[in-house]
Amino acid sequence: MAVARKTIGERLAQLEAQRKTLQIRLSKQERAIDTRRKVLIGALVLHRLEHDREVHIGGGLAAWLRSELPKFLTRDGDRDLFDDLLKPQGNEPTIGNIGNGSAAS
Repeated sequence: MAVARKTIGERLAQLEAQRKTLQIRLSKQERAIDTRRKVLIGALVLHRLEHDREVHIGGGLAAWLRSELPKFLTRDGDRDLFDDLLKPQGNEPTIGNIGNGSAAS
């Protein structure tokens, strides 16, 4: 019984089709992560507006989010979505070094 071997061109075409399928799957996954991040940040902002209308964002939005998100996010999977945002930036103030510390209250 002879087994027909695929030509190099056929194998390349098959690999290209698999690559496209994986690329589509990756794009869908990235969109889902982006949407989840937006929902969580929106939920945080709405929560703070409902419970503390006097919120002052000292040190900028990114610093405020780094301060508030860890307290707000309860699931590890949700925290993982914000690894890039939660890492302190060298050029942005942290709660410990903002002016006289009034932003921590």
